[in-house]
Amino acid sequence: MEDMLAKVATHLYTENDRLHPSPSLQIKMETRNVSVYYGKFRALKEISMVVYANRITAIIGPSGCGKSTLLRSLNRMTGLIPNARVEGEILLDGEDINSPNVDVVDVRRRVGMVFQRPNPFPKSIYDNVAYGPRLHGIHRKKDLDEVVVRSLQQAALWDEVKDKLHQSALALSGGQQQRLCIARAIAICPELILMDEPASALDPLATLKIEDLMHELVKNYTILIVTHNMQQAARVSDYTAFLMMDEDRAGYLVEYGPTRELFTNPKDKRTEAYITGRFG
Repeated sequence: MEDMLAKVATHLYTENDRLHPSPSLQIKMETRNVSVYYGKFRALKEISMVVYANRITAIIGPSGCGKSTLLRSLNRMTGLIPNARVEGEILLDGEDINSPNVDVVDVRRRVGMVFQRPNPFPKSIYDNVAYGPRLHGIHRKKDLDEVVVRSLQQAALWDEVKDKLHQSALALSGGQQQRLCIARAIAICPELILMDEPASALDPLATLKIEDLMHELVKNYTILIVTHNMQQAARVSDYTAFLMMDEDRAGYLVEYGPTRELFTNPKDKRTEAYITGRFG
């Protein structure tokens, strides 16, 4: 068993100052006893965890345990689903995003989302990135140009597309499309970026580019990623949350902590069993 844990641990990201808790860490988001219901069915059960600013937090767990449901609740996308409701508190910089006086549009600007499969709009590369800023009132071409260039540079895509900004985004490769979607997300200057298995539909080389990109983006953003790939969680994340399902198929939090500790010395036997492949 120790050998299997050690094998997984070899994938751990090793930049020392990003592996250990620090007194200077700030909490960007916190969930307190969050439950999500679809009608009478409870999909998530009393999830309490923190997301630290300028760190990458991974959510892992078996299929159906509510990882994506948790992610979507964090920028109020759950509210788009009929008969869905969220109980508990989701605090962004200390303010509950589900409070009646909180603007949902502002929440979704501050908390961006990148989905599992690349979903560029059937528009030009330029218009994909400029779409969000235009919605938020930026219309002067000079300003839009600056946003598009900055966003594509931050998404490590600028050098590949700078000469074809007005060509269709649908002509890009899958990996390029996903980086374009990341550029689109950061164009409106979010504070936290949610990524729902952003590399699961990509080949290994494109996956590596996305992972390298996350390590660059976390210097300026907070990132929360759902992944089914434990090696990816070990490689890219600073903190990891492990979810399971109870007998009623409600997802609940088993263990949360620094990724190195969770992968090399899990406190819960269920975490150890999942990491070593004995279930899930």
